[in-house]
Amino acid sequence: MELVKKVDVCVVGAGHAGCEAALACARLGMETVVFTVSVDSIALMPCNPNIGGSSKGHLVREVDALGGEMGKIIDKTFIQSKMLNRSKGPAVHSLRAQADKAQYSRSMRKVLENQEHLTIKQAEVCELIWERMEDAEKKATKRIRGLKTFTGMIYECRAVILCTGTYLKARCLCGEAITYTGPNGLQAANHLTDSLLSMGIEMRRFKTGTPARMDRRSIDFSRMEEQFGDERVVPFSFSTDPDDVQIDQVSCYLTYTNEKTHEIIRDNLDRSPIYTGVIEGTGPRYCPSIEDKVVKFPDKERHQVFIEPEGLHTNEMYVGGMSSSLPEDVQIAMYRTVPGLENCEIVRNAYAIEYDCINPKQLYPTLGFKDVEGLYSGGQFNGSSGYEEAAAQGLIAGINAVQFLMGKEEIVIDRSEGYIGVLIDDLVTKDNTEPYRMMTSRAEYRLLLRQDNADLRLREKGFQAGLITKMRYDEVLNKKYMIEREIERLKSVRIGAARKNQEFLERFGSTSLKTGSNLAELLCRPELTYENLRELDPGREWLPDDVTEQVEIEIKYEGYIDRQLRQVEQFKKMEKKKIPENLDYDEVPSLRIEARQKLKSFRPVSVGQASRISGVSPADISVLVVYLEQYRRNNKESH
Repeated sequence: MELVKKVDVCVVGAGHAGCEAALACARLGMETVVFTVSVDSIALMPCNPNIGGSSKGHLVREVDALGGEMGKIIDKTFIQSKMLNRSKGPAVHSLRAQADKAQYSRSMRKVLENQEHLTIKQAEVCELIWERMEDAEKKATKRIRGLKTFTGMIYECRAVILCTGTYLKARCLCGEAITYTGPNGLQAANHLTDSLLSMGIEMRRFKTGTPARMDRRSIDFSRMEEQFGDERVVPFSFSTDPDDVQIDQVSCYLTYTNEKTHEIIRDNLDRSPIYTGVIEGTGPRYCPSIEDKVVKFPDKERHQVFIEPEGLHTNEMYVGGMSSSLPEDVQIAMYRTVPGLENCEIVRNAYAIEYDCINPKQLYPTLGFKDVEGLYSGGQFNGSSGYEEAAAQGLIAGINAVQFLMGKEEIVIDRSEGYIGVLIDDLVTKDNTEPYRMMTSRAEYRLLLRQDNADLRLREKGFQAGLITKMRYDEVLNKKYMIEREIERLKSVRIGAARKNQEFLERFGSTSLKTGSNLAELLCRPELTYENLRELDPGREWLPDDVTEQVEIEIKYEGYIDRQLRQVEQFKKMEKKKIPENLDYDEVPSLRIEARQKLKSFRPVSVGQASRISGVSPADISVLVVYLEQYRRNNKESH
């Protein structure tokens, strides 16, 4: 007899995407079950033991601003924290924290286990249950009705979120040795792919990899450069008290490969699955294996290698920058040429992992499938890489699955609103033939999308979705008010060319005043800061650090910010030009064949999205805009 259970939402996978998706659904009142092939793999960090980094720190801050969990968990479990790119402008400042990976996983699992409306189920999902749509007016052709596990249990639901990570038909490769498992030797999910293919979902085969883990006792750290955390730690979560994250931090270490390392790799390329054709999947361009680095950058004499602790209660050390799929004997020889690793003992071999994922052009910017009502997805299943990218997509997929179930308008974060918007837009509009990684250079409005102002940008959306409390939202509104009021005050406070003022400016190497100036004008000078101007502003009241940080950035970069805001206005106009779902591109005259093919394939929701599809030129967009105006005019006349 079949066992049947009814719930609202099923989340397949409990990695970083699945955790955020499941928590969002449950917190919004939906009875939710999250499936994992192993309860021990919840929020697992199978590769690098850190959260954040360049551009990824932005994503974590945005997830937190929207009501997600990742920032809170890393604030509780980090062992070293650094603000990257401090010497550069605020647009590229990015927080990065080394995690105690076991504690991170346990802490996230504890949150899931104690979340009301959420059930964890260890089971392999092997089939989606769906039906064809009868209503011809509906955009989708299929509707989700539930899923089935390998043991035969059926879960009836109206929404499914797929967050399968690297587990679908996974296989791990270490030279000639191949195991048909997921990461860290965990069970792979071998049956769901066939069900997805039967639904007409287009699948792809991607690859990623991880380096070896070393026994700390076998490493000579005296031959490496010690890397320390920041003296004053900045938390990821806007709700974390900064005083709570000032801890004793552990050190990381930096060393380098050399010509001997590269020679061993070149001599053994014929044994690398990447170069012998054994690996079918496409790997990440921006996180390449050490074999790829040596082959693609033959003139580079050395590559950085970061030795990072995996936690406080283990001797395992992560060897960042040297992921590989070479055989074990080659790995030992290769690693032992690196200064400090001459006598290293490998605890876990490096390996590459292949897995099934989808072509994300099948998704709306809401992360819902275009052809399947009630089906959403997030994370590496969507062709991305990275824990942070996964968490961001999982959160959006979870929010929108609930919006769908409640009959509300789904949330879309556009490119001008957040890195999350850039990430999702790039996934659903570009031909991504390799795992997608977030980078600051991908965000054209990055001066507006700083990590420091994520709460000011996105708290309102989190509040509207129901994941941010009224109290937290009011805090942001008050912060915004304090920033605006202080900027206006600085513009109104004038100082003259008195002797004491000139001496102050001379002390900081700043040009003397010929006439009077206001404090905002002085703050625009690069050598002056909000803090040292206090001397000329004795009447100023105390303000929180996060407020004064925004005041200083807004004033110093006012001209650049205004220019980007004008660019955003133009961008928004294009986004507002919606394209009818049933538009027949074959009827659009003068549209090039390539553009017509791409538009039919991607089915963009707006002219703005259409303009970002590779193969669609500005001339094609002009033709499309003219046609849409005629199309709407004709439709109005017919009604």
